[in-house]
Amino acid sequence: MRNFQKYIGIILPLLVIAGLMLYPTITGKAAARETAFTILKAIALASSLNILLGYTGYVSFGHIVFFGFGGYVGFYLLSSQGMSLWICILAGGVSSGVLAFLLGKAILRLRGAYFALATIGVNEAMRAFINNFDLFGGPTGITLNFKAYLAYGGAAKALEMAFYVVGGLAILAIILSYIIRTSKFGLGLLAIRENEDAAEVMGVFAPDAKTWAYVLSAIIPGMIGVLFFFKNGNVEPHDAFPLHASIELLVMVMLGGQGTVLGPILGAFAYQGMRGYLVTSDFFKDIQLSVSGALLLIIVLFIPAGAVGWLRQRFPILRRVLA
Repeated sequence: MRNFQKYIGIILPLLVIAGLMLYPTITGKAAARETAFTILKAIALASSLNILLGYTGYVSFGHIVFFGFGGYVGFYLLSSQGMSLWICILAGGVSSGVLAFLLGKAILRLRGAYFALATIGVNEAMRAFINNFDLFGGPTGITLNFKAYLAYGGAAKALEMAFYVVGGLAILAIILSYIIRTSKFGLGLLAIRENEDAAEVMGVFAPDAKTWAYVLSAIIPGMIGVLFFFKNGNVEPHDAFPLHASIELLVMVMLGGQGTVLGPILGAFAYQGMRGYLVTSDFFKDIQLSVSGALLLIIVLFIPAGAVGWLRQRFPILRRVLA
């Protein structure tokens, strides 16, 4: 019983992911699989951002750059070099991690609004670079030869495979988030979030801790980028580095509860449900991002701890359940 209580913080999120992965099988509908794929992708990306935003308090408006850059690297190896999808997914994750390490050494010296503005610049600079990088197809991007799907049982089987792989990556993101949150390393990150100067006085070497948090937050987005573009069959700069996607990830993390394991999952569910309504509404479809920005402002002003934080404050008994 004690072990169950100890691990309930990770068991509950994993049960949610398991339910999502079973949902298409239960319904037997391809549309259900696509909906679940979108939510699982959002959960994995939001959970990875939470490692930086939730645990260190550093707000990044350019987190999607790792999704795009890793996706481009892996997709290029897949389409032009004929490498295995599995190697390409690993390559996408590693390349994003290396990029995060190099960027972290430079921009993590900044704090607050200066760091946030720098991440916007990184995203736009990367999109401009890829747009003019001929090896990656320039503005037209890269298209995958349809024959590439034959190695994975054809296009239909490849789509089904991509769904289960993104589910696996979502599970990996959640487990990584939980391990970090419950580790000594994570405790140091939380100390940085509360007061970086005081954390350094207490023995936390903040520059290295922040850099490695940045690296860990970047790996899974890079892997998902490869899988997403493989599923779509092509990649272009404007699809790989959409600034609004980073803003949406911020909304998901803060809506559910930053610094928690369950929060990004709830936030991804809620936001994707709302987004599905907005894009199909005649009135809201053209102001979708305005609604996202307004929602982010409301969260910051009225529920800064997010849904999970609010529940834990309101019902103390849930503190053992909602990690």
